[in-house]
Amino acid sequence: MNGLIERQFTDVLHQIQKARQKVFKQVNTALIEIYWNVGKYISEQVEANVWGKSVVAQLAVFIALNDPEIKGFGERNLWRMKQFYEVCGENKKLSTLWSVLSWSHNRRIMTLKSEEEREFYLNLCVQHHYSVRELNRLIDCSTFERTMLSEKKLSATVQELPQHVTGIFKDSYVFDFLQLPQSHLENDLQAALLTHLKEFILELGRGFSFVGQEYRLQVGTEDFYVDLLFFHRQLQCLVAIELKTTRFKPDHLGRLEFYLEALDRDVKLPHENPSIGLLLCREKNDEVVEYALSRSASPTVVADYETKLIPKELLRRKLNEFYAVIEEGTLDDN
Repeated sequence: MNGLIERQFTDVLHQIQKARQKVFKQVNTALIEIYWNVGKYISEQVEANVWGKSVVAQLAVFIALNDPEIKGFGERNLWRMKQFYEVCGENKKLSTLWSVLSWSHNRRIMTLKSEEEREFYLNLCVQHHYSVRELNRLIDCSTFERTMLSEKKLSATVQELPQHVTGIFKDSYVFDFLQLPQSHLENDLQAALLTHLKEFILELGRGFSFVGQEYRLQVGTEDFYVDLLFFHRQLQCLVAIELKTTRFKPDHLGRLEFYLEALDRDVKLPHENPSIGLLLCREKNDEVVEYALSRSASPTVVADYETKLIPKELLRRKLNEFYAVIEEGTLDDN
């Protein structure tokens, strides 16, 4: 097969794939709409004390007997549709997001406790096209709680950047896929992260593109090396990551601030935004971090990392404590 014919065949294949994807999206949207409408009907009947469990079970049997070709309307799924309607409700802002995702995505997200959390994962999946498997991991490792905690702790320097950093960084990173011993060296951590680069980027979040390890910066006649350098597509900036296998110390910031200055002067392209630093430590004291960052002129995020899953309830409790402090501060202002 010559090159011209192969390119023409490829064009035809791409057209078929694009059309098939369009049809799939249309079918999926129609299915989600049906599930929502059926769920609404059942919810209204149950709310009015007209229907109970036995009636819903009879409905499932009725559908199966009268149209055996219709699948997915068993008793259990009918109750899920009712739950789906009651969770989704009449919120037009979220209904568009629900309709874009598959029923498997929606079933997982609608089990979450708060509307804020559901909206968070809906947006993530729509924006980044996460699979159900990836979604399950994001939820299991408490991505929502860790991201929200980070939002509350961002320094003024980061918040004042021209790029919008909301939802990008986390307060803690979970590297349960590394299988590192509790005690390990920085070189071990760096090597393990690069070996599991795909999982590492998933944990960082979509948008991060790997640039290099031990990235060389020449300042004057001396060479310096950034542990890990990434570029973030949405932020349009370089992200320098420094690894520390010890507890955070204020003097850790000095080296990273120097790297950011060198990156912005010598590496950053004119159209790109200022570089951001991410200091990953084994442990950190939030008060010490806040003090250290308050006088820092460089946009830096300090986070800790865990080599195993963090208990969700622990993170939820921390998040609730932050909400309580914020609410108390608002009341004091009034």
